[in-house]
Amino acid sequence: MDYQGSKKEILEKIGSDPKKGLSSNEASSRLEKYGPNKMESSNKKSLGKKILEQILDPMVILLILASIVSMFTGDKIEAIIIIAIVVINAIMSIYQEGQAEDSVAALQKMSSPEATVIRDGKRGKVKAEDLVPGDIVVLETGDIIPADIRLLDSRNLQIDESSLTGESVSVEKDAEELYDKEVGIGDRKNFAYSSSIVTYGHGEGLITSTGHNTEIGRIATSLDTVEDKQTPLQRQLKDLSKKLAILVVIICALVFVVGYFRTSMSILDNFMVAVSLAVAAIPEGLTAVVTIVLSIGMNRMVDRKAIVKNLVSVETLGSTTAICSDKTGTLTQNEMTITKVYTDFKEYDVEGSGYTPKGDISHKGDVIDDDSQIKLIMTIASLSNDANLIEKNGSYEITGDPTEAAMLTLSEKWDIVQEDLNEAHPRIDEIPFDSDRKMMTTFHNIDKNYYAMTKGAPDVMINNSSKIMIDGKLEDFTDDLKEKVLKENTKLAKQALRVMAYAFKPYESLENEELSTENIEREMVFVGLTGMIDPPRPEAKAAVEECHNSGIDVFMITGDYFETALAIAKELGIAECEDQAMQGSDLNNKSEEEIREIVKTKRIFARVSPQNKVQLVNALQANGEVVAMTGDGVNDAPAIKNADIGISMGITGTDVAKDTADMILVDDNFATIVNAVEEGRVIFSNIKKFVSFLLSCNIAEVAIVFLSILFGLPSPLTPIQLLWLNLVTDAFPALALGVEPAEADIMERKPRDPDAAITSGETGKGIIFQSIAITISVLLAYVIGLKYIFPNNIEGAHTMVFATLITSELLRAFSVRSEKYTLKELGWFSNKNLVKANLLSFALLLVVMYVPILRKLFELEFISWQWWIILLLSFLPLLIGEIRKRIRK
Repeated sequence: MDYQGSKKEILEKIGSDPKKGLSSNEASSRLEKYGPNKMESSNKKSLGKKILEQILDPMVILLILASIVSMFTGDKIEAIIIIAIVVINAIMSIYQEGQAEDSVAALQKMSSPEATVIRDGKRGKVKAEDLVPGDIVVLETGDIIPADIRLLDSRNLQIDESSLTGESVSVEKDAEELYDKEVGIGDRKNFAYSSSIVTYGHGEGLITSTGHNTEIGRIATSLDTVEDKQTPLQRQLKDLSKKLAILVVIICALVFVVGYFRTSMSILDNFMVAVSLAVAAIPEGLTAVVTIVLSIGMNRMVDRKAIVKNLVSVETLGSTTAICSDKTGTLTQNEMTITKVYTDFKEYDVEGSGYTPKGDISHKGDVIDDDSQIKLIMTIASLSNDANLIEKNGSYEITGDPTEAAMLTLSEKWDIVQEDLNEAHPRIDEIPFDSDRKMMTTFHNIDKNYYAMTKGAPDVMINNSSKIMIDGKLEDFTDDLKEKVLKENTKLAKQALRVMAYAFKPYESLENEELSTENIEREMVFVGLTGMIDPPRPEAKAAVEECHNSGIDVFMITGDYFETALAIAKELGIAECEDQAMQGSDLNNKSEEEIREIVKTKRIFARVSPQNKVQLVNALQANGEVVAMTGDGVNDAPAIKNADIGISMGITGTDVAKDTADMILVDDNFATIVNAVEEGRVIFSNIKKFVSFLLSCNIAEVAIVFLSILFGLPSPLTPIQLLWLNLVTDAFPALALGVEPAEADIMERKPRDPDAAITSGETGKGIIFQSIAITISVLLAYVIGLKYIFPNNIEGAHTMVFATLITSELLRAFSVRSEKYTLKELGWFSNKNLVKANLLSFALLLVVMYVPILRKLFELEFISWQWWIILLLSFLPLLIGEIRKRIRK
């Protein structure tokens, strides 16, 4: 515990001189011992691991076995095609994951490229990765803390630790603070953590830990122990593969046995038919189509500002039932904003949010164009201010403390520009802010008079003021008036606003004045208050509402204060009352069972530790929820890793969070998550559609062959005809179904049950129903062809079966587009890709049937008027399916 004990004890323990620092030789020796001050990603997969993951997929194993059987039974063409599908599928998956990794790498930023250190008694710059324990680091405003540091000296030092603790407001640091017992990370005033930012003041510190030994390093290392979970789609496709494997074995056995007793085929020929049919029962294109559709969805998400790092995570989003969101920078803008001004005993509302200086100031709905007391507050706020507001190409950036940046933004909303004020009234001197006084004062010459401009904590400022500005005049600040202002301060604080007070003190001359806090910051003229908050993102409220309409629960899990979290959650519609919120510390002594009950009613968890976040995610998962965890800080990473879908911010997100997440929001926009959920739902819906299409067609093919043999008829299809059906004709419509437009009510449906099979419910019923309908239609065509149109001509009968089966399957692709809406409601041509795919597949059918050399190869007969019978029978399954939808409604 390097924050415990005295500075002298820590210096002796680590071995360093606070004045001279380490020698160059000692620094080199320690660099060799401790390694570079950086963290290598442990999440990146090797090419070999990626290839192995593809090969070990159950569906891929099934296809490989099918190709081996085909090779040994003499059907080498089919074996080659199946292996080609496996290889193409693997290449596509690996390529897409590589593309995502490249996108993530582009987002990664060096946390601190350089640091100022004292070595050999001299101050100089070194690369952050070359820092070692024992280095003495100099800290200035704007610096990123390069490692974990025990502070040796601090002068008005404030540090933004939001990436680690989730707390929006900068933390005041004090090198003299001593601790003899354990305290929380956010309360260690004598310590600074890697990746946090100096927002104010100066200091020096001793590096105690670097790289993986820092606080963020330990969090990153702990992620390696978290097991990767299978997504719902992975589980369901694995389950489907097992069922198909069992089905294949049963089909082989049944067809072989029935064929042996019901036909005159030899044992070898009978075995060949059985094996061919078993291969036909496997939807060879399923894995490839799933990969292609997920890839397309992955690319669409990039267009919608979301980078998904692996294919299966695209679909997982669609099954999300709970989103656990960090507050700072995720639901809020991470930009402090003044929303209230109080002066002359009037409360004013301030429009706008963030650091963009736009928005009116109003009182009871009336816009205020001119008010000298408000201008005075803005003048004090701008002059006693060390932050900077910088415009770049229409957007605004800040340097310095976010609280002071909020004051500058308020002033510029009334065209009070800091640069102009400083030029007109330059700072003569100052009494810097410190945590004991809780005030800051600067001195300026204004209109040939001198003024001390002071800002600070309201209670201190009120007590130290003897006058108050009322209606532009100075009045005595009586106890009654002070009580009135204190009530307003309490009122604003209860709204989770951070309140600042402003005062001034006039002087004819400063020559004989002692510029000390005892002399200056007394008997001041009180002017007013401002209330500020890190406001919600404008689009977050609508996004939360859409989540609720979609059956998705939203949880706020933050390191910030209880009151602040509750106020933001109420504004966003995450919670309605205080009973839905609790402190993270209250979870520490709870059992897993108790936490599972807590998450059923609570929606806000404040002041949580990284371990609390993991507890909450695990509790939700134990309750059967599919959990998405969003965040940007190092403190979010363990929960992001544990969640079913981990989401990091792309702009404000730390490297650890990005490396851990499954998805990265390029624009840091919570609403993008909802867009991604919609995309995930559409993708899964489309996967169900083409799974239903492929399985209903393949089951029909198996049933047609099996029933024909069972009834003592010749095999209705040859192996090459089956191959053409499975690998060519089915593929194009299946791909087109994969890009089917979203159905109108896709985001009004409740999240699907992640444990339900992909073929459960109406999907399963539709597969069975359509399989039967197609089987009956094709068997009718077979019997009509064999008995009446082409008597004693098996090739003619095969032609009737081949044409009817392909045409009915192509029409089935139109019907499977929705389990709810009829084709009349959807429109025949609303999916132009499907129309094109079906036309191409039908054209390929005609090519095979009417190009003489191909017709001979496929053992088919020339047909003409017979098409009327084929079309009539082919439309029958489609018609039955559409009537069934009407009846269901």
